Amino acid sequence: MKALLLTIAAAGSMFVAAQANAVDAAAAQALAQKSGCLACHSVDKKVLGPSYKDVAAKYKGDKTAEAKLVEKVKKGGSGVWGPMPMPANSPQVKDADIKTIVAWVLSM
Repeated sequence: MKALLLTIAAAGSMFVAAQANAVDAAAAQALAQKSGCLACHSVDKKVLGPSYKDVAAKYKGDKTAEAKLVEKVKKGGSGVWGPMPMPANSPQVKDADIKTIVAWVLSM
């Protein structure tokens, strides 16, 4: 009986954690929309820039990816995904918001 209760409690905890992550993803996507990111990117297909799923796949396993991408979003750049430059997004997008969006992208 005790094992069953522990199993049910663990499953409930995982469900709550999954719901929290879904809320975080929804909030991060809303933040990306508000910040203008979705004008050039989409979650699953190339627009002007790469899809977020392609970005996540490219940097999967790269422990330095988050810092690199935060700087890229802040300062802009070109050449990684083709000739289309990405404009700088600082100071109009707060650093904390950039980190949230980048973490969300890398979680895909």
